[in-house]
This record gives sequence, structure tokens and C-alpha cells, in this order.
Amino acid sequence: MKILFLDQSGKPGGAELCLIDIAKPYREKALVGLFADGSFKTLLQQHSIPVEVLGTQAIKVSKDSSLFQALFSLGQLVPLIKKVIQRAQEYDLIYANTQKALVIGAIASFFARRPLVYHLHDILSKEHFSQTNLNVAITLANRFASLVIANSQASKTAFIQAGGKSGIVKVVYNGFTPQTYQIPETEIQKTRTELGLESKFIIGHFSRLAPWKGQHILISALTNCPPETTVILVGDALFGEQDYIQQLHQQVKELKLENRVKFLGFRSDIPQLMAACNLVAHTSIAPEPFGRVIVEAMLSGRPVVAAKAGGAVELVEQGINGFLVTPANPQELAQVITACIQEPEKTATIAKNAQINASLRFDVTTINQQIAQLLATIKSKLQ
Repeated sequence: MKILFLDQSGKPGGAELCLIDIAKPYREKALVGLFADGSFKTLLQQHSIPVEVLGTQAIKVSKDSSLFQALFSLGQLVPLIKKVIQRAQEYDLIYANTQKALVIGAIASFFARRPLVYHLHDILSKEHFSQTNLNVAITLANRFASLVIANSQASKTAFIQAGGKSGIVKVVYNGFTPQTYQIPETEIQKTRTELGLESKFIIGHFSRLAPWKGQHILISALTNCPPETTVILVGDALFGEQDYIQQLHQQVKELKLENRVKFLGFRSDIPQLMAACNLVAHTSIAPEPFGRVIVEAMLSGRPVVAAKAGGAVELVEQGINGFLVTPANPQELAQVITACIQEPEKTATIAKNAQINASLRFDVTTINQQIAQLLATIKSKLQ
């Protein structure tokens, strides 16, 4: 099957990393069409996945845009739409990997007469999107998508509650390559030395820097943790959230935590950094669609504490393979962190359980088989 994958981003986020794994088996007869240039294009090329930047200007629609803004932006995108329609005619199926890709993909699907698959990496709720954006996504998915792949039961439930057709949506979790997260002890110690944190209890936070990701919650919790506790924030701002970075730096300064919080920015050595941590924290204050970082931490053999909402509760079983805390509650988070420091043997057992479970449950080979079966069903209906 020849597939035209579509993605709006020029930068690699969770949805984009997932797309790499999905596109790999089809790379001999697939194309990833991006709406913006950037490091994601380079990453795809490194994996020998054909890629083309189809857009020349950013889609100026944010998650809280109004109907007028959406329509105005759509009018600016006529050249992109025409190009996607042209490319789609060379492929059997259009695979929209993001919400903006859904909009363009739906139009192309109609004019090119190609089936559309929408991979839902978001929780479609008013916490994350304006009512206009919700209406657009649901209407287009219901009208044009042959299949909606939700990355968690939480994402599926939100899709249906927002008005999505239950008969077209299937849950497929993100896939991972467990071997990627098996880091030798010598390399772990090298990373800790490079960070200058050999004797510290390192808490890693791996996410783009954004208010709803809750880095400020972890910083607040740090004030109630033992003095050897240090936080590394791995990630950078996307989508115009630079002001939040300044807020975080100001918070660190006001709490006098300059020596206990390190801003590492965007990094490509995530497995190595995770392995160097003693604990990985997930602190989203709004429900997470899936929680890639949670699974990556598990595969790294590191204990994880996650906000109890959205897809995270499908991944973490309290006290069995991780810890769950109330979202936006730094006091509760600090208590769990302190317990992990004080009970290392119990914490290590929980981390080992998580590693074994995640290696079986989220293996990319199994996940890709599930997606292939779903796509084959669409193909059979066309014959």
C-alpha cells in the first residue's frame, strides 16, 4: 500500500516520533509531507523515510482560534491544498498525523478520491481546544475519515464525547523499541558526570516547555524535597510559548533553586539522559492523551511518577509499575519523591516491574502489526 503521510510540524514532538515508527515499514512506497521545514525533516531523512516539505508558510491557527481565524488561514493555504491533492493522486491512502493535517488531508481526500486515516494524538476537549477547532476536527473526521486511530482509551472517549462516530475509532498505543533504552552503566555514569550531578538524586522532566505540561509544579515540589534532589528539564518551547520559559526561570530564582534546576533545552540523547535519572516525573495539569515519556521511563528501568489523568492512568498502576499523583498538587508530588529517596529497594522493584511490562505491552513490532491490520481492512474495502 502506498501511503501519503501528512504532518504539520517542522519540529519533532511526540506525534512526530510516533509517525517515524509507523512510516518505517512503508518507506519504500511512502512519502511524509510536512507543512513546515525543520529538524523533523532531518530526522526522517536519517531513518531513510522519503520526505517533502509541501508548505511554504505556517498555518496560523492555534488551539484557541476562532472560526474567522480558521477560515482566513484556510484561504491562505490554497497552494498547499493544491499540492497535497496532486501528491495524493500518486498514493493509495492519506494518513493525517495531526489536527491541521486532518484539515488539509480531508480536503485532499475529497478531491483526490483517496481514503483518509486520522491518527488522533490529542484529547479533543475544551481544556485543549477552542469549540471551533473541536467542531472542525469532529466534523471532518466523521465526514471523511475511514478510520480514526486513537493513541489511548482516553483519546477515544473524548473523541466520542465530542461527537465523533464510535464506529470509526480504534485504540492503538504508541510503539517503542525497548533496546533503544538499554544503556550501559558506564555510559550512565558518564552522562551523570557530564551533568555535574554524580552525587545527586536526579529527577528528569522530558517534555516541551508549556504551561499545561506543568514544569512549574515540579519546581514548586522541589522546595519540599531533600536538598540532594535536583531537577533536569529536557525540552524547549514550541508554538509560541517562550514566555513560559521566562516564568520558569523567574520561579527558580525566586525560590533560590538555581543550583538544583538545570534547563537542558532540546536534546536528542533522551535514552541516555533518562537512564542517568533516579526518577522521571510527568506533571501535566490537563489530561495527557497518551504519555510517551511515561513509557520511555519504564523502558529505561527508571521509576516514574505521573499525573493521575487521561492516558497516564492506562499506563501506570499505582505502586505496581509506578506512582500516580493528583495533577497540579506539588505537595503530593514532593511526598512521592521523598518516599522514592527513602525507600530505594521498593522503588527499584516497581521500576523493574514497569520495565518488563512496558517491553511486552508497547513493543513497536506488535504495535505496527496492529496498524497494518487496520490499514489492510481499509484496502480490502476498496477492492
